[in-house]
Amino acid sequence: MSERLICFLLVALVLNGVTVKGDEHWPRFRGLNGSGVNQSHLVTTKLSQANQEWSTHIKGVGHGSPVIWGDRLFLLSAVADEAAKVGGAHPAKKKGKKGKAPNPALSYQWVTLCLDRHTGGIIWQKAFEQRPFKGHRFNSAASSTAAANDKIVVFTWGTADQLSAVALDHDGRELWKSDLGPVSGGHGFGGSPIIYKDVVILNNDQEKGGGNLLGLDAHSGEIKWKVERKSQRISYSVPCIYEADGRDLAVFVNWQHGFTAVDPLTGEVIADKSVFNLDTNERAISSPIVTKGMVIGTCGFTANPKHCVAMKLSGGDWHEVWRRESRINHIPSTIAVGDHTFLIEDSGIASCLDTITGNENWMERVPGVEGSIFGSPVSDGENLFFADENGNLHVIAASPEFEHVATNRLGELCRTTPVIVGGMIYIRTESKLSAWK
Repeated sequence: MSERLICFLLVALVLNGVTVKGDEHWPRFRGLNGSGVNQSHLVTTKLSQANQEWSTHIKGVGHGSPVIWGDRLFLLSAVADEAAKVGGAHPAKKKGKKGKAPNPALSYQWVTLCLDRHTGGIIWQKAFEQRPFKGHRFNSAASSTAAANDKIVVFTWGTADQLSAVALDHDGRELWKSDLGPVSGGHGFGGSPIIYKDVVILNNDQEKGGGNLLGLDAHSGEIKWKVERKSQRISYSVPCIYEADGRDLAVFVNWQHGFTAVDPLTGEVIADKSVFNLDTNERAISSPIVTKGMVIGTCGFTANPKHCVAMKLSGGDWHEVWRRESRINHIPSTIAVGDHTFLIEDSGIASCLDTITGNENWMERVPGVEGSIFGSPVSDGENLFFADENGNLHVIAASPEFEHVATNRLGELCRTTPVIVGGMIYIRTESKLSAWK
């Protein structure tokens, strides 16, 4: 067994509390601890009908990605009330003040699904409540990615009046459902949970000085801890687990708070340090990663300044290692492979940095990118895989020298993050979930 695989399995053991194989699980948004990396098997770089394992139609909408535990794949979808759409609640054709079609609320029913990851067959599906959802035109009512361990899978979705967290066992039996209060944020909810030991952790930063960080009892759904926040913008950044000073900490990234380290079992705030520009509106969308003993996080907003900052926690305080203030990814998350960190901008410009120093190795525009990139890159250790919204899966080498490897046409809109498990790549597009090997 290679040294790399041994290290991978040891980390999995610590984070999940059970012995697992890295190629069998993708337990949360961007896999193990949100790294986006699974080096157990290389993944095909060319997608075609010849190597497509399956493609399954998914009813409804959703920009969340699947999670995988063993042979089962879990996914959230939101199905709009067709009667309401016919009755006039469908987004209007008439353009608003900024020349864009308005995006009024639609009534949705949330559907949790379990599929066989090898065949794409639907094992079970369970529908929940019908509520009106309104968000940004690029958001969806099911933009959250679930979190799973060996016993449960937890789904979250939110509307203006209710943030819901639901836990099911792997056979689809409901274990608990929690109402976590209203969601304030015009772009709509899009946060994703993680599971650490017996705690479900969720970033619930909201608009106008509100929101909180939440820890729920994984057995009952009851709130174990809550950290009140002074957030000014709703955040979509998913926390990660970071080991510092001999203890595990949950790390959150937010515009106002910067980097926040919390004890994942008790909610005790260990360190909170503002590191972003507070003079202009910004939002933390991409999720932090842990690499080389540091946490790397980003924040920014469209045409406003954007920042990528590497931080290290020691002696109970955050210390800045390096920062980059130009050519920063806003929506896609950062990824680190080996000694190199990669930033994939929304526009398709990619940069490779030395992880320790932040110095740039290269910056190139990825050929063939059409439209924006909303999903995040993932890697098998050799290449990076990411999709643009017009349905092109791009592959570049995870290397200190730029190399464009392939562009694959998926045939549908895609605003999601791929998943790689067991040498297969899974991609959710507008109406389908498909797998290639």
